[in-house]
Amino acid sequence: MSSEQTVQRRSRAGGVVQGWTRHVPGIAMLRDYRAGWLKNDIVAGLVLTTMLVPVGIAYAQASGVPGVCGLYATIVPLIAYAIFGPSRILVLGPDSALAAPVLAIVVLSASGDPSRAIAVASMMAIVSGFVCVVFGLLKLGFVTELLSKPIRYGYMNGIALTVLISQLPKLFAISIEDHGPLRDVVNLAHGIADGQSNWYSFAVGAASLALILLLKRFEKVPGILIAVVLATLCVSLFRLDERGVKVLGTIPQGLPSFSLPWLSDADFVRIVLGGCTVALISFADTSVLSRTFAARANSRVDPNQEMIGLGVANLATGLFQGFPISSSSSRTPVAEAAGARTQVTGIVGALAVAAVLLAAPNLLRHLPSSALAAVVIAAAIGLFEFRDLKRIYRIQQWEFWLSICCFVGVAVFGAIPGICIAVVIAVIEFLWDGWRPHYAVLGRVEGLRGYHDMKRYPHAEQIPGLLLFRWDAPLFFANAELFQQRVIEAVTQAPTPVQRVVMTAEPVTSVDVTSADMLRELHRALQDRGIALHFAEMKDPVRDKLRRFELTPIFPDACFHPTIGSAVDAWLDAQTSAA
Repeated sequence: MSSEQTVQRRSRAGGVVQGWTRHVPGIAMLRDYRAGWLKNDIVAGLVLTTMLVPVGIAYAQASGVPGVCGLYATIVPLIAYAIFGPSRILVLGPDSALAAPVLAIVVLSASGDPSRAIAVASMMAIVSGFVCVVFGLLKLGFVTELLSKPIRYGYMNGIALTVLISQLPKLFAISIEDHGPLRDVVNLAHGIADGQSNWYSFAVGAASLALILLLKRFEKVPGILIAVVLATLCVSLFRLDERGVKVLGTIPQGLPSFSLPWLSDADFVRIVLGGCTVALISFADTSVLSRTFAARANSRVDPNQEMIGLGVANLATGLFQGFPISSSSSRTPVAEAAGARTQVTGIVGALAVAAVLLAAPNLLRHLPSSALAAVVIAAAIGLFEFRDLKRIYRIQQWEFWLSICCFVGVAVFGAIPGICIAVVIAVIEFLWDGWRPHYAVLGRVEGLRGYHDMKRYPHAEQIPGLLLFRWDAPLFFANAELFQQRVIEAVTQAPTPVQRVVMTAEPVTSVDVTSADMLRELHRALQDRGIALHFAEMKDPVRDKLRRFELTPIFPDACFHPTIGSAVDAWLDAQTSAA
């Protein structure tokens, strides 16, 4: 075999390997792994473990499932994402932003049975994972961009309030049925007024919360670990569990086992809706966090592969008694600050958590529930966004009120309906600019090159017999009729009789069947008035669509002009020839 053939064979083999590893970034990472990174990754993984254990248990209980499931949902996703995730530093696991929507479905579907709660939560994780993987394979990673920043602030503020309120009863050791944020506050107030609260539990939880918030400003200090350890020692030394302080108790020893979750009598529509909701939330958060840390490292992360990695992690945790997971905006910075270089950090953290389950499950039996509630409340406080909302109110009030609508929807109706409201508002917001877009009649302004909006330049002059009309949006079914009305109005209101309308089509990025039929009707209506319809600056793909919609017979090549200037020149030349 010649040397050239050998090179070609190796090149083809390399291309196959590269194509294969593109969907398994962890393999590519290990292929390029440097020995000098191992020490950093091991140290960062051990530091990360100090947060993974208490936070995992806290978010599990906040989601309505046994605390040990939080450890299962920590171990499995970290390993799965290390293989399929594109980010080298992102930490996945239970997340406070998902606690409210998961809890909402678990409470309605589990009827207080822990085994049913695990099954429901695991089914949600599988639905969420399936949605993410399918969207990633279809290269739909852009879908989360449909949610504007104000709307994201609105539903995240609503979720933060919902999560915070859901943890207050645990802080006071009061048992209430979940009926939504507002009713929960009322029921909690009645419980406190009736003397149901345990003030030992409140003291432990409040002290833990104060300590976490106090130490939060020191990035390298593990405030959560310190607060949880001190609370556990306090309960153990003073036997506060005998005074009514609820504790975690003994957790099952051993690793999670494979289990296909199934409930024959479950409300599958509710579970699918909840799974789709957490998929949307988790990918929105993960994509933002992933891009943020990629920018710090001067690298780029493929959003579609990010969705696949997140989806596989959710599928895996759903098959090993876990619940929906997302990226963590609190644990990822810890890993980064501890010197993490690759996803080996996550694998080390997963192995360390597994070691706790295997060797020391009783280590956490005196961990008070009120301290875990404090961990979740501290995380919920961090989810609130007010500063940027003030800026949005100052510069664009209607978007601020959109955000408030989403917030109220989540706070009043609960996480799932509230997020559905947010999605609907997002779609309406997305369509509004195209539905009722800006348009302009253009004229010439003395001393200023080009053609400009006559509303902004009242002294601009129209070219006699010619109407230049600009439409600042795609033409589609929702605005086609309005476009036709506006053109006819402009023709009617023109200061001199119009003989030709030129649509300056540079902003028009697309047309559909409805708008194409409208153009045919508009051509006929203008023709009856002795007016021709031309186009300037129309993009080739849009013009190709007009051909496909069989409009070429009524709009031949002579009706299209490359620029506004050439369209005006063509009109003036026609007038000169006619004279």
